[in-house]
Amino acid sequence: MKFGEKVRRLRNEKGLSQTELGKLCGLSLRTIRNYEVDGRYPKQREVYSKLAAALGCDVNYLLSEDEEFVLQAKQTYGYQGARDAEELIADISALFAGGELSEDAKDGVMRALQDAYWMAKEKNREKYTPKKYRKNKNAK
Repeated sequence: MKFGEKVRRLRNEKGLSQTELGKLCGLSLRTIRNYEVDGRYPKQREVYSKLAAALGCDVNYLLSEDEEFVLQAKQTYGYQGARDAEELIADISALFAGGELSEDAKDGVMRALQDAYWMAKEKNREKYTPKKYRKNKNAK
């Protein structure tokens, strides 16, 4: 279930309108509608916490591993990193379309791929960043 679907389901269970949920979280009606209808995601991590509190759920329910991965990529590498992460997830998800792996096995594969992604990013950063622009890791 996608983020927007989770928000809509929980909001309906609570008997809240989109406007009421927005007021509880300090968000506009348009923002809530963008999450539920347009498939958009919060840009800031604290919005997930506000929504979870208003909807009476655990923040981890709203913030799945895939969403966490994209958010982390965006914070670390900007919008291009987020797009790369989303593309990787979409490509990898297509591999599981047949449903031949258990959910635990799929999670394990996704974690391994995410780890490989971050290691490759770090190696590329070290390899292609000129020495004069690298952070001095030995500085105190």
